[in-house]
Amino acid sequence: MKGIHTEEAFEATIVDHLVTHGGYVEGDPDRYDCERALLPEDVIGFVRETQPKPWAKVEAIHGARLEEVFLAALCKTMAQMGSLHTLRHGFGFYGQTFRLCTFAPAHGLNPTVQKDYEANRLAVVRQVHYDPKNQNSLDLVLFVNGIPVVTAELKNQLTGQCAVLEAQRQYKFDRDRNAPIFRFKERALVHFAVDPDEVWMTTRLQGAKTFFLPFNRGHGTGKGNAPVAGKHRTHYLWEEVWQRDSLLDILGRFLHLEVKKETLIFPRYHQLDCVRKLVAASLTKGPGTNYLVEHSAGSGKSNSIAWLAHRLASLYRPDNTKVYDSVVVLTDRRVLDQQLQDTIYQIEHKTGVVVKIESGGVKSTQLAQALEQGAAIVICTIHSFGFVQDKIASLPERRYAIIVDEAHSSQSGEMALLVKQALSEAQIGAAVQAQLDEDDAATPDQAVLRAALTRGRQPNLSYFAFTATPKYKTKELFGHIGPGGKPAAFHLYSMRQAIEEGFILDVLRGYTSYKRFFELAKKVAADPDLDKRRAARAAVQFVNIHPTNIAQKTQIIIEHFRSCVRPLLDGKAKAMVVTGSRLEAVRYKRAFDTYLAEKNYQDVCCLVAFSGEVRDPDVSGKTYTEPGMNEGLKESELPETFAGPDYNVLLVAEKYQTGFDQPRLCAMYVDKRLAGIQAVQTLSRLNRTHDGKDQTFALDFVNDPNDILRAFQQYYEEARIDERVDPQRLYELRDRLREFRVYEWSEVEGFAKIFFKLPAAKVATDHGPLNAWLDPAKDRFDALEAEKRDEFRGALGAYRNLYSFLAQTVPFQDIALEKLYAYGRMLLSKLPRESVGPVDLGDEVALRSFSLKKQMEDEALVMVAEDGTPLKPPGHTGTGVGKGPQAKLSEVIALINERFGTEFDAQDLVDGVTEQLVADEGVQQAAEANDKMNFGYVFHPKLDAALLDRHAKHADFIDKVFADQEIGGLFRALMLDQIYERLTSEKPQAGDEVYP
Repeated sequence: MKGIHTEEAFEATIVDHLVTHGGYVEGDPDRYDCERALLPEDVIGFVRETQPKPWAKVEAIHGARLEEVFLAALCKTMAQMGSLHTLRHGFGFYGQTFRLCTFAPAHGLNPTVQKDYEANRLAVVRQVHYDPKNQNSLDLVLFVNGIPVVTAELKNQLTGQCAVLEAQRQYKFDRDRNAPIFRFKERALVHFAVDPDEVWMTTRLQGAKTFFLPFNRGHGTGKGNAPVAGKHRTHYLWEEVWQRDSLLDILGRFLHLEVKKETLIFPRYHQLDCVRKLVAASLTKGPGTNYLVEHSAGSGKSNSIAWLAHRLASLYRPDNTKVYDSVVVLTDRRVLDQQLQDTIYQIEHKTGVVVKIESGGVKSTQLAQALEQGAAIVICTIHSFGFVQDKIASLPERRYAIIVDEAHSSQSGEMALLVKQALSEAQIGAAVQAQLDEDDAATPDQAVLRAALTRGRQPNLSYFAFTATPKYKTKELFGHIGPGGKPAAFHLYSMRQAIEEGFILDVLRGYTSYKRFFELAKKVAADPDLDKRRAARAAVQFVNIHPTNIAQKTQIIIEHFRSCVRPLLDGKAKAMVVTGSRLEAVRYKRAFDTYLAEKNYQDVCCLVAFSGEVRDPDVSGKTYTEPGMNEGLKESELPETFAGPDYNVLLVAEKYQTGFDQPRLCAMYVDKRLAGIQAVQTLSRLNRTHDGKDQTFALDFVNDPNDILRAFQQYYEEARIDERVDPQRLYELRDRLREFRVYEWSEVEGFAKIFFKLPAAKVATDHGPLNAWLDPAKDRFDALEAEKRDEFRGALGAYRNLYSFLAQTVPFQDIALEKLYAYGRMLLSKLPRESVGPVDLGDEVALRSFSLKKQMEDEALVMVAEDGTPLKPPGHTGTGVGKGPQAKLSEVIALINERFGTEFDAQDLVDGVTEQLVADEGVQQAAEANDKMNFGYVFHPKLDAALLDRHAKHADFIDKVFADQEIGGLFRALMLDQIYERLTSEKPQAGDEVYP
């Protein structure tokens, strides 16, 4: 050896560990057959040892020529099917099927399989002369039963080398990708560039186009690897990943070929680490524990979920019993993520193992059948559970792993309870009976206790929640208690690491803000009396949809796109325009078409996306729909069509702002108020990488750049919680409610006896008595002064929301709290609210001036480590909606311009929270399914949380705009009408079982 600081010493260190501790033998490079790219002796040796009977049969046919004929057939099979397929499934040869590898059995019920697994021959070979045409050599090659699966080029910083440069350059330019060992899929499956500090990998050599991915553990929340006392930073590669059992596990359960893209997927380190740690924790703790996986966009979430689903579905304890009887993969998107379905379905799936619940009217029936039959893996939306209970007689006691894709608010609401009710009926029943036996509770309280117990964690359910942007509730429901006693993620792959490793782009680097300057002026001599708060909102909306506003921004967008964006990606770059409402989207589409026609531009073509029908008050007798404005293109066809060559701009209103993956999207033009999570999710549509995409543009006409930066900063590393909700707040709210003397406890008890009747005892005539128990409280409420009515309604709503949340995280078993929750929820539906229509200022306000001024021309938004504000808990005080003071239209306009001058940002005053909630999928679904009154039961807790969230992040701004109680109250009063009108066509809709 030349010296302990050389590459040779580095190579020897790795080989020594693999041989001494890793389960390998060191192979002889002279025995490597470079024409076949095999270690022939190991191939034949494994087959003869593990399958002597079939080997004897083919030996009787071929005699002394057997090995030569066998190896030729093996090489032909691997050329056709690939080495991974051959290692997993073997190959047919003269009437016999021969295994080329035995993978670890899931359980110990078959000792023969375990014996064959131990017979696998893993070899590490140094300086392998791999190319029949020359004497070039590879530093290391790892073989499994004579078949090469891993190659590695080692470099050493102590002699001036590094993996990022020299090793990758060797693979790209000095290694012939057509050499037998490098032929894609046929032999070696992954190639590593390694030095003492970093590891990079690729599964396909393509010359100069070879793309290497980092395979590093991360350093803190950033890229690279942390130092380790007494070891190389990259020691985990040979000590952990290449270890015998680990490598065989990767070959058998992780590596897979993505057929559509012809891409061989090898897990990145954080994926491998996450899945294995979740499996280990499940094996140790069993069902009943929740796990939060906080993985950034670009983390490869679909593959991580797929690998985890298959591992959990075949996870056995040492006593050979299954940890989980079934795995349920849930998403709260109504259209199930097709990529997720396909990924789970294609990974080594056998018939009947994976059941996909397709969309359509029979999905609840499909789900019921899959659950009753005990399917190993079931993939469905959370909404499929809404009607499944009527179709299931009774499920046996089973243990479920529930994997939640994008853990959003629906996982903390009543919809999530339906999942627990369906999957934990037997366990809940046993818990109820145990409590009744212990406490001798009255029989009528059985249903109350069942409802209370259902809300909490169930001993037969483990949740595995994946999200890049967890909310406070998500952290509380799924997180584990970390340092300082605060909920934390079980596994983290941060936005910072994803950006630094190049898996996503930093969209803030290309962020530019425009600010609106305008004045509103009266156009008519009349000065009508208007509701002050509603008129202010209407004045702002008038500016947003004014033709001058939209026309000017349309010109800016199109000219910017043509000059700065369209030339990118060889002319295939695309852009999205995010509008503030469906009407704005319609007007933008018309403005785009007009401008493009006037300029005779042929290189820009746009599509528009919005739901339902839109009527423009300035265009009588015409209704606009998405297909109608897109020349008949079906809504379901839009994503694929936009991905094609014919369209390059997409105008959206509350669609495609989350979950939309279009790598060629290089620019976004924002004309909508974005806040918190919504800002991160919307702008992150730009962060997908693509060959040649190294920059993005975000032109924002509405938002404060500092607000956007704070929103991203919160999720740059790990979203954290500093303040936890005090369960005693619930009792404080209950005591506060008593002070109003609106209800008597005897009325709550009377209501509960009817509402919580056992199913067999319920009759249709219960509806009358149920209402009768609510009516006295309604009459007392009506007799209160207006201010007291608002206070009571707010406090009751706060109790309802806080109980719904806390009952899932705190083991409340106080049936009095459950009774008050049920009573209060129904009472809220009967308490009258003023219903006021929107204010139309179209004929009464003129736009005196409108201009756009570019800001931040040279200053970029830069995220920094350890600078994120913590997530805030939900509030515990309620808000009431009352009638606001009357004001002259001129006073409203004067108030706006006086307080904010010509730099007033309308949406910051009125529409900020509106835009956040309009994009909330839970709010959208509630609006679709309910009339306005019942919509309020979902809406108001969302509003409470949104207001508190915005104040925490934008304290200076909120304090400025809502400095006095009057304006704050007026703002709150606008929200329900405004958002419901935005999301619906104002037609009453059926459905009264949507709860907060």
